[in-house]
Amino acid sequence: MTDSPETARSTSEPSHESYAYTPRWVIIAFLIAFGLSGYLVYALVQQKKQAALASDAAVRRAGALTAELDKTNAAIADMKTELQVTEQKLGLTEDELASARSMAVAVRKDQKKQQAASDLLRQQIGQVQQQTATQYGQVSDELNSTKGDVASERKDLDDTKGKLTTAIGDLGVQSGLIARNHEEVEELKRLNERNIYEFKLGKAKLPQHVGPIQLMLRKINTKRQTFTIDILADDRSAERKDKTVEEPIQFYTRGSRTLEEIVVYEVQKNSISGYLSTPKAGAPASSNAANQ
Repeated sequence: MTDSPETARSTSEPSHESYAYTPRWVIIAFLIAFGLSGYLVYALVQQKKQAALASDAAVRRAGALTAELDKTNAAIADMKTELQVTEQKLGLTEDELASARSMAVAVRKDQKKQQAASDLLRQQIGQVQQQTATQYGQVSDELNSTKGDVASERKDLDDTKGKLTTAIGDLGVQSGLIARNHEEVEELKRLNERNIYEFKLGKAKLPQHVGPIQLMLRKINTKRQTFTIDILADDRSAERKDKTVEEPIQFYTRGSRTLEEIVVYEVQKNSISGYLSTPKAGAPASSNAANQ
């Protein structure tokens, strides 16, 4: 059973309030770029703080070892002095002198071990400082590269926005970005905000499948650049008469509260070319649909 155009319009026509809006993909792209830059800057600051803490700890440890080494050297000097005084004034036995010499040798061995540990610590501090400088440079390079990528993506989005345009559909609802040729249809697909099904429709006895619906071309007026088509969706058919090029043909399907649109960008003698635009799964309902 074919509904009349008036019936299709009365059952599916939303509020005729038209408004312009900024496409969500622009806002989302800017938020992603801002969030990514903020995250990288935060990660760089945290990495610098950790490297500074590690370096300070190593310096404090080296200072402590140096202080211990100085104390050991002072103790050795005192011991040598005491040994000399004792030997001169008290007349130490050979066994006592041998014991004192053994103690001095042990102290010197401990001193060498501490010196080796101090040298190793200084080497480790140098390695940490070098690694920190290298990592800082890498993070800076990555941050600069990310800023360049964000700027490039932002320019691409601005260029795409400049190429595409918006229009009021035949239901009086503000359309999203529309394409006026095949190249701009490819730009819409690249934005990935809606499902895009491009078609070339000729006159035929049977309707042609285009995405989830069917279309049938009824009439073409190349002089006036108008056409008439039947839209078959949800086991219902609606005729749209004398539509013009680049005029969004808007309709709703069963269970959906978001507009679907057909845009024809070329009318030829025996065919029309255009595309069907449908919402992606989970897309929010438009305010016009919600007010029906």
